[in-house]
Amino acid sequence: MKIEVKKAFDMEKISAENEAVRIPITLTDRLRGWFKWFLDPLGRFLLRLGLTPNMMTGLGLAGNFLGAYFLSQGNLSLGGWLVVIMTPIDALDGTMARLRGDASDFGAFVDSVSDRYAELAILGGLSYYFATNNHPLGSVLAFAAAAGSVLVSYVKARAESLDFEAKVGLLTRVERYLVLAPLLVLGKPLTALWILAILGNFTALQRIWFVRRQAHARMKGEAKVV
Repeated sequence: MKIEVKKAFDMEKISAENEAVRIPITLTDRLRGWFKWFLDPLGRFLLRLGLTPNMMTGLGLAGNFLGAYFLSQGNLSLGGWLVVIMTPIDALDGTMARLRGDASDFGAFVDSVSDRYAELAILGGLSYYFATNNHPLGSVLAFAAAAGSVLVSYVKARAESLDFEAKVGLLTRVERYLVLAPLLVLGKPLTALWILAILGNFTALQRIWFVRRQAHARMKGEAKVV
């Protein structure tokens, strides 16, 4: 009897959540599908050279740290180009792990952590550059952009720990790089930081609202079963 009640509860809860909230397809998911024709052959080629997914993760992280250093020294163009070059490398580690058949939750975890380090290093380099050039607004914007980046990731991680979905929002990681890298190359760091600071934190609020909707749907499902 208890098992039947639990099954009924689970079915009601899932039905209520799915009816109230539809999980959208993210730009990251779309890009993986669009560029699979390119990433898979390149991933196979790199594997034949003896490279591993972890090597690619480390290379991407090191390249972004180097780019952050050049940004901190005011060489925005070179720093920006390094960010541009390292961005596709970030997509290759997951592709290579999948092709080798050894994709794992821990590998995805390491990849996500390295992404956060890379992004914060880039924003930290910009913050240092503006601070040492007597540009307090630039430093504040870099901090606000970093805060938005961390919050977007934290809200998703915390939501998923509670069995909610939070892969939504206007400016997820891919979009942030698509804004940041070209504008750095063009020598428009302040424009990039304004966009990241405003829309990054707005994205965190979008995810919070999305989780709130799911939580309300879950509560309604529990109420029906009780």
